[in-house]
Amino acid sequence: MQAIFDADWRRRALAGEPDATQLLAETALLPLFRFCFHRVGGNRHLCEEVVQETLLRALRDLDRYEPTRAGAHVFPWLTGLARNEITRVLSREKNTVSLEQLWARMDRDLRAIFARLETQDFPDEVMQREETRALVNATMAQLPPHYRQALEAKYVDGQSVRAIAADAGNTEKAVESLLGRARQAFREAFLVLTRNLELELRG
Repeated sequence: MQAIFDADWRRRALAGEPDATQLLAETALLPLFRFCFHRVGGNRHLCEEVVQETLLRALRDLDRYEPTRAGAHVFPWLTGLARNEITRVLSREKNTVSLEQLWARMDRDLRAIFARLETQDFPDEVMQREETRALVNATMAQLPPHYRQALEAKYVDGQSVRAIAADAGNTEKAVESLLGRARQAFREAFLVLTRNLELELRG
């Protein structure tokens, strides 16, 4: 089941309880890496630096995290911190202006997309297309974790809706609804990525 970063967790983390800080590191490490990897141009070393500094800053600035406003989901707050770290590391590198501008355009579009998700059909075969795999990975990295996990369980791992529901301790109806929103998020985010990359290549 998805980890909950509520007021009780925040209190324990601020008190320095090891299990609370470990929960943050274990839960956020891989999603943050996926989120940051394409934003630093696929540079693994820069990505690792960004993720490490983001987690350290999160622990330092934890008093600014508001569980009630965030719905006990810490990832959106972490990605805000990560964007600042990405800007910092890219400012040291050469030829990064176009990359930053590219992601700035995508961020604007993605925020608008996630604000108006609707259920639509999702082509099963898109996850297996070799020629689109890099963009598929980039798209998946930008999705909220619960959307990405649902899509990976269904289309990568091949789990049934019943199995996903059992693993999550949820109803099949709730999982179907989640998959519908996740499919739409993926579809529209994928189109945003391809459109912006085409603009970048033309520019």
